[in-house]
Amino acid sequence: MMKYFLVLVVSFFIISCGSTQVNYDYDEQINFSEYKTYNFLPDMQTGLSQLDANRLIDAIDIVMQQKGFVKSETPDLLINIISDQYRENSQNSVGVGVGGGSYGGGLSIGAGIPLGGSKDHQTITVDLVDSKQDMLIWQAVSDSNIVLNTNPQDRVSYYTKVSQKIFKNFPPEK
Repeated sequence: MMKYFLVLVVSFFIISCGSTQVNYDYDEQINFSEYKTYNFLPDMQTGLSQLDANRLIDAIDIVMQQKGFVKSETPDLLINIISDQYRENSQNSVGVGVGGGSYGGGLSIGAGIPLGGSKDHQTITVDLVDSKQDMLIWQAVSDSNIVLNTNPQDRVSYYTKVSQKIFKNFPPEK
């Protein structure tokens, strides 16, 4: 019985530890093959520290160049980055109960024990704007668990993985 309980607890813990989730939206009328160059909006207010903003911008540069785009002073696409962080309290718990009674009477005691604890999350929204029409044409919103106290190498790795996931389905196929 204890073995099954342990498997259940471990399963809930694994399920609750999600990785990066990304949602996309784009203008279906746009022919994305017409875009060849990009750059970042000047004076972006990313919501990140300058160090993390630079890490994310560097990671996006690599992904965009791998996809055949060229960084330009007169870009077809402007990239805007907005981020936010929030703390999520654990929604998982284990219930423990004691009960008893006889002949119509009874006593019951219950308690919920939280599993895991709170998690820090970061959302990163990446907007791609047609620079000539000043029109949003593509957007990705990622949500990730983030470890706040980590070393610079781990932060580079984190932003590299997030940017790869964000741009995985860009440009959209018709």
